[in-house]
Amino acid sequence: MKAVLSVCALLMLGGCATEGQSNPPWLALTDSSCAKLSGDQELSMNLADDMAKEGKLHASLANLQSLPERYAQVQLRKARIYRQLGRPEAGPLYQGLLSTCLSAEGNHGLGQLAAGAGDNALAVSYLERAAQMAPTDDKIRNDLGVVYLNQLQLDKARFEFLTALELKQSDSLAALNLVTLLIYQDQWSEAAELVTRAQLSPEQVSDAQARAQALKTQARPTSNQVAAIK
Repeated sequence: MKAVLSVCALLMLGGCATEGQSNPPWLALTDSSCAKLSGDQELSMNLADDMAKEGKLHASLANLQSLPERYAQVQLRKARIYRQLGRPEAGPLYQGLLSTCLSAEGNHGLGQLAAGAGDNALAVSYLERAAQMAPTDDKIRNDLGVVYLNQLQLDKARFEFLTALELKQSDSLAALNLVTLLIYQDQWSEAAELVTRAQLSPEQVSDAQARAQALKTQARPTSNQVAAIK
């Protein structure tokens, strides 16, 4: 149940080694890998970004594979696509970013992967580190809130969702996650006000209600759990 919740919430939320090399090239990434790309390379990366936004993940990845693997910006985009495709290459790529100027993004990605696998404790450790490195990144703060919510750390989750919303008022995802939290706490008037202010659709509200109910089911101890909880 926890794995399903974290995957759903985060999705509502964001190359291969050269043959014959002993180690994948991303394992050797350093801050020098954050050097500026050439004009043509920047154009190719922007094209890959546009394709990813359109949902053309395989085409986006193909464009990225034409770029040098030494650039951290390229590896980050590959990692994101591999994560969305559910491919195992995402983890090593994110790991390789931890020693670069994109360390916050690397920790963020590893946190998303851990949350998607249902390991909320590991996800929190990565996402808290990412938030320390990039405290004004609304996506990181939202995802940290999602994991706190999965752990039923409600005050912490609320704080992160509000932070994400104040950082980016148009962030419907953080608003939706906060509505889920408010419904879970039976704070219906606050939830209704936020739904109106964020202009959430009826479908989004129904989804928030379903996730809140799933959280309540998760929080309700079974007869087999009572003794352990006491």
